[in-house]
Amino acid sequence: MNREAAIKHSAPVFAALGDETRFRIVSQLGRDGPASITRLTAGSSVTRQAITKHLRVLEDAGVVRSKRCGRESVWQLERRRLEDARRHLDAISRQLDSALERLRKFVEE
Repeated sequence: MNREAAIKHSAPVFAALGDETRFRIVSQLGRDGPASITRLTAGSSVTRQAITKHLRVLEDAGVVRSKRCGRESVWQLERRRLEDARRHLDAISRQLDSALERLRKFVEE
């Protein structure tokens, strides 16, 4: 995937994760594994309706998916999508390291 395609592919993930509540949901799913909305709202001041809206944004970005289990939906991370975004961040980090090394050499000369 070329650089522009990688940016276009990863941007929705970063936009979705830019919200604190959505970031917490992703962190919780990563830590605890798949969960229902009931479990995701436990101990939180965020309503079930609000969590549902946040999950839809994450789902639209490809970060999570749901599966029906009886009367509830269980939500889980789409690890491949997150790994793609991580690879993009790694590429940016390598570019930054390279630029800093060039700057260091320039300053030392």
